[in-house]
Amino acid sequence: MHEQVVIKRDVEAIQIPEGLAVLLNEGTPVRITQSLGGSYTVMTDFGQMLRVSASHADALGIQPEDGDRGEPASADGPLEERVWGLLKTCYDPEIPVNVVELGLIYDCSLGEPADGNYDVRIKMTLTAPGCGMGPVLVEDVQRKVESLPDVGRAQVELVFDPPWNPDMMSEAARLQLGFI
Repeated sequence: MHEQVVIKRDVEAIQIPEGLAVLLNEGTPVRITQSLGGSYTVMTDFGQMLRVSASHADALGIQPEDGDRGEPASADGPLEERVWGLLKTCYDPEIPVNVVELGLIYDCSLGEPADGNYDVRIKMTLTAPGCGMGPVLVEDVQRKVESLPDVGRAQVELVFDPPWNPDMMSEAARLQLGFI
């Protein structure tokens, strides 16, 4: 992908890797470098990398298809499988591999149901402890998991022990990123 577009309206974006909210002005030319998991990574002519959510795809002149919104393909099956499936729709905006295949999810468990809904507890890490996108990724994981029927609350804990390393990636992720 690397499609050149012009921003159609002012839109809030997240600066990568700092994780800061910025305003991307109408008329700004950008290149779409990644469209995965319900967000778009764009690059300005000045080298600024930004993340735009699918809810603002119209500012990029895009009408997102259902799969582009980062939603699970099916709501059928056991809840734990649906949670893991949804986690696979969460992407680091700089790396075109989902957080599960990157090895960033250390644990995912269901608590006892209360009022028919489950609490989901997730422990995740980042590829680098100082990454400013950490809070953005945590919020993305939490928001998506809490959107599932039968989930009352998702608790996402950011941990750094053990420290992440490339060996934690799946074989498919290592192959895709050229580590094999």
